[in-house]
Amino acid sequence: MKKTILIALIALTSIGVKAQNKKYISAMEKNVAELDTTRDATKLQNLANNFERIAGAEKAEWLPNYYAAYCYVNMTYSTKGDMIDTYCDKADKFINKADSISPNNSEIYTIKSQIASARISVNPMSRGQKYGTESAVLRDKAKEFDKTNPRPYYLEGTAYFYTPPMFGGGKDKAKPAFEKALKMYETFKPASSISPNWGKRSTEYFIKECDKK
Repeated sequence: MKKTILIALIALTSIGVKAQNKKYISAMEKNVAELDTTRDATKLQNLANNFERIAGAEKAEWLPNYYAAYCYVNMTYSTKGDMIDTYCDKADKFINKADSISPNNSEIYTIKSQIASARISVNPMSRGQKYGTESAVLRDKAKEFDKTNPRPYYLEGTAYFYTPPMFGGGKDKAKPAFEKALKMYETFKPASSISPNWGKRSTEYFIKECDKK
C-alpha cells in the first residue's frame, strides 16, 4: 500500500513538473519570437521586463536572465552618452546571474563581450583600448567554450567593421570574420526552441556592407 502511494505521488510530481516546464517553454517561445522582430527600445524594455519576471519564477534557468541582458545591450544601439552605460550596467546584472547558473557558457560570454563593446561607444577615444581588449578576451573565451557557436565570430566581424583601418580594423578585416560566421550559421543547430539563434541576418547584412566601396 505504501509503495502504491509513493508511486502515485512520484507520478503526480512528474506531471506537475512537466506542466510547469511546458508553461515556461511557452512563455519563453512567445517572448523570444517577439525579440527576433524588433530593435525598438520601448519594445525591448517590455521584453526585458517579461524575461525578468520569468527569471524570478524560474530561478534555475539561465536563459531568461540571458535574454534580459540581450535586450538591454541591444537598447544601447538606439541611445547615446551615459544612457549606454546605464543599459550596460543592467545587462551586466542579468548576464552575471545567468553566468552563476550556467558557468563557462559560450552564449553567455558572447553577451559579456557584446556589453564590453557597447561601452566603447560612450567615448571611443578614451575607452577603445580598455573595452576593446576586454571584449576580445571575452569573445575568445566564448569561442573556446563552444567551437560551433557562430556568434563570437559575428561579434569579431563587427569589432573590425567599426574600428578604423588606422587602428587595425576596416572592412577588409571584417569580411573574413563575417564569412566564417555565416558558414558556421549554416550548420549551427540551437539546443532547443528557446536557445540563442540570433545573428545570421545581421551577418549577411554586414557582408554586403563590406562589399560596398
